[in-house]
Amino acid sequence: MPVDFRNTNSVWASILVETLQRLGLTTAVICPGSRSTPLAVAFAQNEKIAAIPVLDERSAAFFALGIAKKSGLPVAVVCTSGTAGANFYPAIIEARESRSPLLILTADRPPELRDCHSGQTIDQVKLYGNYPNWQAELAVPSLEMGMLRYLRQIIVYAWELTQTPTPGSVHLNIPFRDPLAPIPQFDAQTFQSQLTEDFFTSITPITNYQLPITNYPLEEWLQCDKGIIIAGVAQPGKAEEYVQAIARLSQTLKWPVLAEGLSPLRNYAHLNPYLISTYDLILRSPQLAEQLKPEIAIQIGDLPTSKELREWLQIAQPRQWIIDNSHHNLDPLHGKTTHLRLSIEQLTSVLPSPPSKGEVPYLDLWCNLEAKVRSAIDQKMASETNLFECKTAWLLSEILPPGTPIFIANSMPVRDVEFFWQPNNLGIQPFFNRGANGIDGTLSTALGIAHHNQSSVMLTGDLALLHDTNGFLLRNKFVGHLTIILINNNGGGIFEMLPIAKFEPPFEEFFATPQDIDFSQLCATYGVEHQLVTDWEKFKYLLNPLPVRGIRVLELRTNRKADAKWRQDNLRKFSSGIG
Repeated sequence: MPVDFRNTNSVWASILVETLQRLGLTTAVICPGSRSTPLAVAFAQNEKIAAIPVLDERSAAFFALGIAKKSGLPVAVVCTSGTAGANFYPAIIEARESRSPLLILTADRPPELRDCHSGQTIDQVKLYGNYPNWQAELAVPSLEMGMLRYLRQIIVYAWELTQTPTPGSVHLNIPFRDPLAPIPQFDAQTFQSQLTEDFFTSITPITNYQLPITNYPLEEWLQCDKGIIIAGVAQPGKAEEYVQAIARLSQTLKWPVLAEGLSPLRNYAHLNPYLISTYDLILRSPQLAEQLKPEIAIQIGDLPTSKELREWLQIAQPRQWIIDNSHHNLDPLHGKTTHLRLSIEQLTSVLPSPPSKGEVPYLDLWCNLEAKVRSAIDQKMASETNLFECKTAWLLSEILPPGTPIFIANSMPVRDVEFFWQPNNLGIQPFFNRGANGIDGTLSTALGIAHHNQSSVMLTGDLALLHDTNGFLLRNKFVGHLTIILINNNGGGIFEMLPIAKFEPPFEEFFATPQDIDFSQLCATYGVEHQLVTDWEKFKYLLNPLPVRGIRVLELRTNRKADAKWRQDNLRKFSSGIG
């Protein structure tokens, strides 16, 4: 019997954990503390759940988020009472916005110890506002059979709501009375005979039932020769199937696919002959932007990062269809939009064979522009021998080992990936926190993705890494390898691209915020390998093959202002004079 009958709390906590294990939970991240003792003991004793202790709660939640992004399955995060749970908040926001499943378990004082200045007590009910998919406070542990059935049912319901109708977090606040340690109590030991094996037999993992597709505007799409497909940021569970589904839609309609750098499409380029990776640079030409206005746009998932694309769509106002099986509103432009609440794989499973369309000039124009702009980028990048930020993303897209998972930090790294990431056939797996677009938890999320995974890479700036250096405390529990490519331009490079950069003061001190950190010393403090990369040949040598274990930082020191000027000088040039 997988129940710990030493006392009331141990019975309650072990039933909770066993229920989760039978539902499919494989990983729990546990933060140290006293009030959460029954939960920590129960998770530690369950041999089918990997329980990982992590000191820092913010880091723990983002580490769990990374594991959830990689696996697509909920991960439990446990903490004690008081402000410990408040540190989960940024990851819970990101989980909602990026649709990642988390189960948040915060231990708490019982009702009689609240609002009376009992130590380490705050109001934890609905602590995270509206960000969880659902939240509830459990009853105080009891050995009454009706209450244990309630516990079982509420855990099943919570598990379901981490995944349906849209993945996100669920918060359970769990009060415990003393004794918190598994000190034997006579009532619990005598209760053992009342709980039989069939208590858990009804618990099974949830099944994702898909409704049949009965209504979608295929005829309207087929009759349009000026349509585009926009493949936005996406982390699909089965990348190749996702890419094939979009390719099938593209070839049926003979429409180009504008593929975000954070989408898997650019890493399976051979599957889609109409792939457009340079749309942001093409649309910087006012003449081309006018020529290329679409009549219909099909958006798959979230919009790409590109500001140029968003502004172009805002002006063009095409009839827009959004394909995504969540219940979220994915139209920040508030256009002439209809949401189709289904996946692209569901849609293309019922597509007819592609009709025999003749030449489509609009499609040909996009494909010719892609070839010319891509060639201009490749020639320019190949000729640049000095270390600078923009070349990093371009080079990574051709040198990483096949299938490499790469976590891309926010601010300039995601934009350089969108601008410069080359189409390839390497099956590289991009990951990111583009739900709330913050720099919280960058390192911890990347470590969660790399944990028990193939050797992985993170591309980050210095400020995003410094914001989460406590993530390095995970090194002793981390299994696998992560290479951190650190673009150290001593400050926030993205602010150099904004109008505020022209106002000095206060720009440098309050926006760029240089930290003047010696990263070799920082890495030494945590026992992490550090190498300074001074040329591109060494960079390529260090990235293929990748090591199989440990954490290392490859630092590229760049000039923030020179890199910003390079972008300002070159981004518009790539599409000038062609058409």
